[in-house]
Amino acid sequence: MDIDEYESLPTTSVGVNMTAGASAGIMEHCVMYPVDSVKTRMQQLTPEPGGRHNARTVLFKMIHQEGLRRSFRGVSVMVAGAGPAHALYFSCYEMLKNRMITRTNSQVNYLVYGAAGAISTLLHDGVMNPAEVVKQRLQMYNSPYRDVISCIRHIYKTEGIFAFYRSYTTQLAMNIPFQGLHFIAYEFGQSLMNPDHVYNPIAHVVSGAMAGASAAAATTPLDVCKTVLNTQQNGVKPQGMVQAIQIVYNYAGIPGFFRGLSARICYQIPATAICWSTYEFFKYFLAGKKHDDPCPITEPETFNTSVQHQLQVSRTNNPTSFPGTVLFNNKSSGPVLLDVTQS
Repeated sequence: MDIDEYESLPTTSVGVNMTAGASAGIMEHCVMYPVDSVKTRMQQLTPEPGGRHNARTVLFKMIHQEGLRRSFRGVSVMVAGAGPAHALYFSCYEMLKNRMITRTNSQVNYLVYGAAGAISTLLHDGVMNPAEVVKQRLQMYNSPYRDVISCIRHIYKTEGIFAFYRSYTTQLAMNIPFQGLHFIAYEFGQSLMNPDHVYNPIAHVVSGAMAGASAAAATTPLDVCKTVLNTQQNGVKPQGMVQAIQIVYNYAGIPGFFRGLSARICYQIPATAICWSTYEFFKYFLAGKKHDDPCPITEPETFNTSVQHQLQVSRTNNPTSFPGTVLFNNKSSGPVLLDVTQS
């Protein structure tokens, strides 16, 4: 597959983008889910005993005391949410990016990448926010919920449908700059490591990891507020971002906004690397299937030979002329409809 086919894929096949995006989202969230559980526990208002330690200590303690399965509690709801959310996310990003680049007549426009990523986040978070609420309720230390279904029922019965979108504005306030920085950093990494924009697994992994780390570090304070809104722990029930900010500050001061920073970065580095490498692989693989023609139509060999000979003669006799003019300069015994001459 050549470069033009690979790069033209996003604008020509929404289905391919959605399939690749869904696969990337599921892989990203499932593989790194235990680290995400650690992050949630570290960001709770009142973490578990020992929850103030580093991410590795919290992870090992959770697995040792509660078993490996506990670290994956709630992963099913993330699979259900991440698939459609990332399908919309990547397909919208590719469409907006290519349309805006075409209009600006620019091949390297990082503001376009950031804007496309930020707009795509609106769709992504609209699908993912309810899944995030359920996931984080199940990830909490001593979570009272038995499973995903019982958690959904209890939230809906006691808090109403609004509870599933209580943190939506906070999540947008976090994810719009996160995804803007994420896509700018990824495309910048690609321009350095993969300027031809071909399928390059190493470049995709390194660029994705770099993008995830930088975006995660910059947006951790809002991620803490989102966790407080989603978990509604210990009778503290903030209803919006402003209240969540006040509560975090009252409980832990300025350092409280950076709880779980190490876990968040440790999660995002491999997660975004997995996400981008999976997405680019499926885009490349499905593009190859799309462009495979089982019954290729070839030109007759005599015609190709004749045209190549005429082009070669044209270049020899008049090296400054446009090669295609030979097709019009070729005189025949019939009437000439169009004769392009060299002035």
